[in-house]
Amino acid sequence: MELKNAHILVTATSYGKNDPRLKTELEAQVASVTYNPTGKPLTSTQLAELLPGVDGFIAGLDVIDAAALEAANRLKVIARYGVGYDNVDLAAARARGIVVTNTPGANSVSVAELALALMLALARQLPEAVSAVHEGKWPRLSGISLEHKTVGILGFGAIGKQLSRRLRGFDCRVLAFDPFADRAFAIENNVELLDMDDVVCNADFLSLHLPLLPETRAMVNTEFLSRMKQGAYLINTSRGEVVDEAALFAALESGHLRGAGLDAFTQEPPDPANPLLKLPQVIATPHLGAQTDGATSNMGWLALQDCLAVLKGEEPKFRVA
Repeated sequence: MELKNAHILVTATSYGKNDPRLKTELEAQVASVTYNPTGKPLTSTQLAELLPGVDGFIAGLDVIDAAALEAANRLKVIARYGVGYDNVDLAAARARGIVVTNTPGANSVSVAELALALMLALARQLPEAVSAVHEGKWPRLSGISLEHKTVGILGFGAIGKQLSRRLRGFDCRVLAFDPFADRAFAIENNVELLDMDDVVCNADFLSLHLPLLPETRAMVNTEFLSRMKQGAYLINTSRGEVVDEAALFAALESGHLRGAGLDAFTQEPPDPANPLLKLPQVIATPHLGAQTDGATSNMGWLALQDCLAVLKGEEPKFRVA
């Protein structure tokens, strides 16, 4: 179709936030653009109200299920602004002839940096130290050093690899598991590729970088956590559903785990009554791993390019369905 006749929906809340050119470029090429009116991910019902008449959809973390897509009478492409696409019903999209794309690697550095930041904040008890000083106290809190510690990485894709590169400067031993691991990269960066059990059992810090799949949903359960080292830390910057939150709470409350850094929850935003939020040894952040100037710009341009490519009848660069 001719782009000048195309109508675009953008629900990704940070699209163009740090790079205004993204909106200018999009608006200059198409007939109209509708932006997310709520400032947060849309429910299926909310999305269904906006999809009629839309040709291209640059999507955030909205619920893009079969019910929502029933309203998509003209939709040709869903360009996910991000790596994960577990919020998209791929079968329903295929059934309607809708192409689905994503933006792999666009946010890998930003997410890896946050994972490392959570490790350091936990190791040095930074939230407690900051709060104490603001309250007029001066506690000399004793932390631990990352030097010579063992860091385990589950999921050695773009983000896991970027994290391993940054850990080299801390003189850590780095272990990783991924059934499709880049062995050449691992050798070059002194990363030991082991079975998952060996990574889990030996890590002082275990960082999750896993996609949400049937086999990874609630994978981090009571049995999994029992295999982690006494006093270890868990970092999750992937998907909240990978972790059984009740099991994690029990492992932390019992003292088996020393702390957790969580950028993702099963329910987002989490219920304020979520017991994990009551634990001082938990650092929780609002799914902001990809929220940096570089990452949002990268994701925006990749999503924009693939969205427009499909509308012009071209093959997108990062097609997933």
